[in-house]
Amino acid sequence: MSLILASSSPFRKELLTKLGLEFSTHAPDINESQQPGETPEQLVHRLSQEKAREVAKTKSGLIIASDQVATLAGGMNSKDKILTKPITHENAFKQLQQSSGNTVTFLTGLTLLNTNTGNIQTIVETFKVVFKTLTNTQINHYLKKEQPYNCAGSFKSEALGIGLFERLEGDDPNALIGLPLIQLIKMLENEGVDILTS
Repeated sequence: MSLILASSSPFRKELLTKLGLEFSTHAPDINESQQPGETPEQLVHRLSQEKAREVAKTKSGLIIASDQVATLAGGMNSKDKILTKPITHENAFKQLQQSSGNTVTFLTGLTLLNTNTGNIQTIVETFKVVFKTLTNTQINHYLKKEQPYNCAGSFKSEALGIGLFERLEGDDPNALIGLPLIQLIKMLENEGVDILTS
C-alpha cells in the first residue's frame, strides 16, 4: 500500500524519512480554526482526522496526518492559552517572555487512515517543555538568530531553541517536532506494516 504524509511541513517529512519507508506528501487544505468550547486536545484530534479525510478524497493508501498546538498553563481558574505561530518578532518576543520559567505543553494529534478499509486510528500525544528563566536580551538574541516566526511557541527545538529549555518531559522527542514516531510505528503495525522488515 502506498504511504502518504498529509503535510507540507519539511520537519514532518524529515522525521518520517527516518523510518526508511517510501512515501509521498500531499498538503490538505482545511479550516484549522478552533471551534467554540473545543479544548486543545479535541482540536488536534479533530484536525488530524480532517486532514487525513481531506487527502483521502484524492489519494488512496495509508494516510498519515497530524496537527499540533502548544499551550501555556493559564493558572488558577483560567484556561490554558494556545500559543499560535507568532508571525512577527513582537509576538514571538511576548510568547517567549510568557514561556520563560514556565512549562509549555505540546499536544499532537496523530491519525492513520487506511482508505482501503476505512479503518482510522487517532491518538493525542503530550510532550512538555520546561523553559529556563530567560532575560529579554537572551530572547531577542535568540529570535534574531533563528527567526522562528512560523513555529508554534516561537522556537525550533531541533536547532538553537534547545538552549531555551531547562528540561523536556515526554515519551517521544519526535512529538515535539510534530510527528510522534513511536505511536506511528504502532499504528502502522496494526495495518500490517512492520518498519523493521519492510
